[in-house]
Amino acid sequence: MTAGKRRQPSLSQLRAFAAVAEHLHFRDAAAAIGMSQPALSGAVSALEQILGVTLLERTTRKVLLSPAGERLAVRAKAVLTEVGALLEEAEAVRAPFTGALRLGVIPTVAPYLLPTVLRLVHGRYPDLDLQVHEEQTASLIDGLTSGRLDLLLLAVPLGVPGIAELPLFDEDFVLVTPPDHWLGGREDIPREALKELNLLLLDEGHCLRDQALDICREAGRADAPVATTAAGLATLVQLVAGGLGCTLLPRTALRVEATRSTRLLTGYFADPAPSRRVALAMRTGAARGAEYRELATALREALRPLPVRLLAHG
Repeated sequence: MTAGKRRQPSLSQLRAFAAVAEHLHFRDAAAAIGMSQPALSGAVSALEQILGVTLLERTTRKVLLSPAGERLAVRAKAVLTEVGALLEEAEAVRAPFTGALRLGVIPTVAPYLLPTVLRLVHGRYPDLDLQVHEEQTASLIDGLTSGRLDLLLLAVPLGVPGIAELPLFDEDFVLVTPPDHWLGGREDIPREALKELNLLLLDEGHCLRDQALDICREAGRADAPVATTAAGLATLVQLVAGGLGCTLLPRTALRVEATRSTRLLTGYFADPAPSRRVALAMRTGAARGAEYRELATALREALRPLPVRLLAHG
């Protein structure tokens, strides 16, 4: 048989093999994809015959992937992922704002903007299946470029080829201090004051940590702030309330985080205050790009009550 006339595997066969490769158990694999165990076993055997290789090593106790099976399982999963994406894109073309939308959000944005995002989606796009994933920036970018995620909500700029940014707003940073701190409650703090502070930061991997370090460098601070760090902003403000230092918060986080303790004061920087930009990000040329741009426009309007500077367009 020539290469041009070679039989092609079916999606059902690939799905059966991928399930067995994941579970290494015929009964569990069959249950996972809603196929009878004999049908699944037959589909995998047919796939082996079509490909001309042994994919599985079957014993009385367990199922193992052969060396060829380990290599081809990765390919099978990739094919099924792309087919799923194709079907989702086709569904989106047929009916905009329907089907699944996998939104990735960074932890320093999620608690403060998601209430607005969820109200908007539920009210305006009730047929949209919004699936939210809270992860750090590097993981979100990887998820977007690999196709695991569709849209991101995070701080920019990213500067990543193949990713288009739809800016939403700029927001200032404020200084949160213990109640007896000399800068507590001030409304004209010069950036240079950051050179003298014990500044508490988030752990490595958070873009807010990098932004705080950049602000310190711009203020002329060459050394690193104190070693105490936190995994989230809620812990960070508790450390401040306990007198361990000061920290920077974005304005959108202030109402939630600064009310966690009575032992906190908020100070505001003199203009121009240090700030960050928040945007939606999508793959350049995404088939649902028009939807994402429309969503960005609607989200800007929905965010109007927040203490941010909305951007006119993305």
